[in-house]
Amino acid sequence: MELFEMKQGVARSQAKLEQLGSSLDLASKKEKIAENEKVMNEPGFWDDQKKAQALIRSTNSMRSLLENYEALKKSLSDLSDSVNELSSTFDDELAEMVNEEYTEVQKKFDDFEIQVLLSGPYDDHNAILEIHPGAGGTEAMDWAGMLYRMYTRYAERKGYKVTVLDYEEGEEAGIKSCSIKIEGPMAYGYLKSESGVHRLVRISPFDANARRHTSFASVEVMPEFEDDMEITIDDKDIDVITMRSSGAGGQHINKTDSAVRITHKPTGIVVFCQTQRSQLQNKEQCMEMLKSKLLQLKIKEQEQRAAEVRGEVKANEWGSQIRSYVFQPYTMVKDARTQHEEGNIQAVMDGDLDEFIYSYLRSRIQG
Repeated sequence: MELFEMKQGVARSQAKLEQLGSSLDLASKKEKIAENEKVMNEPGFWDDQKKAQALIRSTNSMRSLLENYEALKKSLSDLSDSVNELSSTFDDELAEMVNEEYTEVQKKFDDFEIQVLLSGPYDDHNAILEIHPGAGGTEAMDWAGMLYRMYTRYAERKGYKVTVLDYEEGEEAGIKSCSIKIEGPMAYGYLKSESGVHRLVRISPFDANARRHTSFASVEVMPEFEDDMEITIDDKDIDVITMRSSGAGGQHINKTDSAVRITHKPTGIVVFCQTQRSQLQNKEQCMEMLKSKLLQLKIKEQEQRAAEVRGEVKANEWGSQIRSYVFQPYTMVKDARTQHEEGNIQAVMDGDLDEFIYSYLRSRIQG
């Protein structure tokens, strides 16, 4: 690598690190770590093990972020000194050493950037993902089924576990709706970028005249509710209806046990589960799904307030088209939020979503 190019690269990384540090509010994180450590040393800390483990996990995550920031800051400073030394006393052996140091530090920077991108308050939670077809009958249901396959393939690539919470097949093809839980490190952190409306353009396999059709499906992603989180639901605020499991759900549906539908009256949120072995398990799963939806509502309200404080004017991502998948007359997947695009549409449909996800996460920090 040319010396000038290396100097520019180090300067860019130092400036970007400073920007990342500002976005992280490191001072408040140091204070929070100190507060948490006091709580950890209190008698009875382990009385509630789930709450204790969640606090330890959160503290360790913040501590790791701070330590890695300081280490990277020093590495970049040392690298800058090495580059300056190379400028004044150039020799081939020193140049080779500095090139190796530069490559190593840039790798550390990339790793740290990913850690920063996934440092949100709920990013380390499991994710609950729901898919619903838009208007358009069989076309839209088939598209929803294609998205279901895409996300399960993505989860397989990441080594995540997928559990079907609710699944209703379409009459001719695809699905009418589905809810899945995706368990694994930073599952919500990665998948939160997928919430919104996904648009498909293709020659319809269901149209005898082989015309081009546009279909829509909505994806909703929520962090799984955990016991240490404060969300309470009053019994008088919910309507619980039980019924026989029904629908062409194939292997996903337990047809011998009762299904449960819960409506949360203050918000109008409705959750449904029919895949568990008993009515009690279905009800418990419904309550967890409801809490996750209420948590997501809370997150959206917080983000909206923050955007108002910053004076931002943004489209409502929840209800707007976030990505287009074009099969004909050309092949292209393009994200409307980041403008990132991929030409290999089959790879994307097989779960290769990393670049879309990272582009979205980076845009959130840069914004």
